[in-house]
Amino acid sequence: MKKSILVAAVVLCSTVISFAQPRAIGINLGPWSSFSYQHGFGDDNMLDVAANVILPFGSNFGVGGHVTYDWIDPFGATFPWNEQGEWHWYMGVGGSAGFVWAKDAKDWFYAGVAGHIGFEYDFWFPFQLSLDWRPSLGIRSTADGYGFNNHGLWGPISLGVRYLF
Repeated sequence: MKKSILVAAVVLCSTVISFAQPRAIGINLGPWSSFSYQHGFGDDNMLDVAANVILPFGSNFGVGGHVTYDWIDPFGATFPWNEQGEWHWYMGVGGSAGFVWAKDAKDWFYAGVAGHIGFEYDFWFPFQLSLDWRPSLGIRSTADGYGFNNHGLWGPISLGVRYLF
């Protein structure tokens, strides 16, 4: 009986702690658009999970994902203007993977290290705008063999629109 009460208390505390953290869900708009979810760990850190879609503007179409652990306002540097909302900047590191279908029939899979840097404005109501860049580099596998994937370094900057809850 004592073990059941202890397990129930631990589960209840874990649930309360996980739901008490700030979270955001939304989209990043750009040629490499994504659906994103951010889960905060206190005021200084967050986990950013993004499911990417490479839109067929050029010769490629693809799907992929990024997961990064970000530090908010690292080095204690903050924006001095916080009139009604709050400005923050962040940077982080993590991983990325995906698949690209190319029109020239040289489809490829990629996986590697991802970075994340950007800044955001949190409004006084539950809404957030951000501008961020997610570079990635690693390996790429094609029908011709393996190679170095540097296409992710030239990834565009995207505009993020998120709902905070």
